[in-house]
Amino acid sequence: MARMAVIGTGGWGKNHLRVLYEIGALVAFCDVDQARVEEYEKKYGVKGYNSPDALLNSERLDGVDICTPTSTHYAVAEKTISKGVNTFVEKPLTASSSEGEKLVALAAKHKVKLTSGYIERFNPAVTELKNVLKGGSIGEPLLLEFHRENKWSGRIQDVGIVLDTSVHDIDTARWVFESEPKMVFARTGQVLSNHEDFATIILGFDKQKTAFITSNWVTPKRMRQLVTVCTGGVATVDFVAQSIVIDDAEGSRSPRHEVQEPLKKELQSFIECIDKDRQPLVTGQDAVNTTKIAEAALVSSQSGSPIYLDI
Repeated sequence: MARMAVIGTGGWGKNHLRVLYEIGALVAFCDVDQARVEEYEKKYGVKGYNSPDALLNSERLDGVDICTPTSTHYAVAEKTISKGVNTFVEKPLTASSSEGEKLVALAAKHKVKLTSGYIERFNPAVTELKNVLKGGSIGEPLLLEFHRENKWSGRIQDVGIVLDTSVHDIDTARWVFESEPKMVFARTGQVLSNHEDFATIILGFDKQKTAFITSNWVTPKRMRQLVTVCTGGVATVDFVAQSIVIDDAEGSRSPRHEVQEPLKKELQSFIECIDKDRQPLVTGQDAVNTTKIAEAALVSSQSGSPIYLDI
């Protein structure tokens, strides 16, 4: 199995550390917090470092898992890719699409795999939705309605809700429609943090297909839902419960599927890509395109006009 290390073990990174340990791939990690290094060295029995350079110069690694703040993604990933190490970067890939394009080119130059943590592609309920749509039982998807709501934790400081949260649903819309949007229109607002903390985004695709994405860090209730309106029925996905309900002319039904931890599936998939030398489900270019769409949403919210894309 690939030898993996985690860079950044706070917040979401500690879950990556746990999962890689559970699947037997964790060999080292890195964090600037010495107390955290000592805690996780003891807990997982692997070596901890205080800098990516110390980690990369001391360990033989097949892959790294970068979970540092978004603003640092490019600098850290540039180091790991330049060392010839396959690189997983939590979403978004970088703070800007131009930085992401540089990483994609660098990964191609060094012939390493590059992916980003768009975890909903590995959610069993989304996998089942794709199966239902491919089966054609409820017709062609027309409208996607996303709701992703939660109270702001204060942990995310360097980006707003569009780059931190809405990008999940932007990527899922691309994944479900299997195409890129041609138009973006957005409204955002700021009431709690130093960046936008609520957003409504409309993505216009070919053949009148449309995605509505609503995200906020304002409400105390946690909601992560996707309603897919099709020509012959409606599919409702709860990302948290991993449930899917199909409503059509014959009534309601809930297709059965195994409940699994999406993060574990995501990291196992990346390791398999390394071991079997195949491309990740989420390519580096996928991640760049999602960032481009998020950037267009932010520009639209500032200008009050739709942004037309050619991706």
